[in-house]
Amino acid sequence: MLSDTTQSVRRVIAQHPAQRDDIGDLVTRRPLPGPGLDQLDPFLFLNHHGPQTYPANNRGLPFGPHPHRGFETVTFILEGSLAHADSASHQSVIHAGGVQWMTAGSGIVHAEISPPEFLRDGGPLEILQLWVNLPARLKMSEPRYVGLQEASIPAIALPGGGELNLIAGQWQESVGPIETLTGVFMSTLRLPAGANEQLPVVPGRQVFLYVVEGNVEVGGEPVQSHHLIEVDREGEHLNIEASSDARLLFGHGEVIDEPVCSHGPFVMTTREEIAQAVEDYQNGKFGGLDV
Repeated sequence: MLSDTTQSVRRVIAQHPAQRDDIGDLVTRRPLPGPGLDQLDPFLFLNHHGPQTYPANNRGLPFGPHPHRGFETVTFILEGSLAHADSASHQSVIHAGGVQWMTAGSGIVHAEISPPEFLRDGGPLEILQLWVNLPARLKMSEPRYVGLQEASIPAIALPGGGELNLIAGQWQESVGPIETLTGVFMSTLRLPAGANEQLPVVPGRQVFLYVVEGNVEVGGEPVQSHHLIEVDREGEHLNIEASSDARLLFGHGEVIDEPVCSHGPFVMTTREEIAQAVEDYQNGKFGGLDV
């Protein structure tokens, strides 16, 4: 195990288990928000759908057209496939290993559903969706969307035996394909049993670490799958050792430190802004979408 003698290793503050909250027949776990943790600024929300296997001739994902304003959604397709369409004329079908990054900004209507082939044939499905807040100055940014297949995401071998898939931000000489509005770093990790990694993090930034599967030790503390790991904001490294094959979501970002006022699919800073978002959506200012 890596030494903590330099006092630069981040320590675990708390472990937050994902709460089961199925959506129809879609297996769903949610570690954030959860008991004792409303947000992990700037990270607001994480849904973990699956893993499960759909039969042939299924109804697929239930996320038809719905609005958002004031934040970003990052969707990780671990297994299966996901069709995206939105009111800003973006369309894609992203397969296993791919990622979707959508900036809702000033307002967008989108749908996340299963493509026809999945409805017909079924198969395994596992998806993560993370909501990342935007500061007040960026909440009314122009909506945008990027969909990436697995081949477009750099896979970087780590010195301790693991692999980091770089989605946004910089890792040594590599730069992730997503250029974010707020400098968020985002990646997924695959760690074989016995891997031992020391991951650099700039002091002061908020770490987002979720164990998708497997058992690991973070800063020497045992951690189980389906747990969000809250660590302090001091120190320059995060130590992770895998006691079994493991997969994790690993990101970090600058703390926004502004009021968060949310109502369903809208995240703003005041109640008045929420009321305006509802009114604008009802008046068709987000645009329309037929799927």
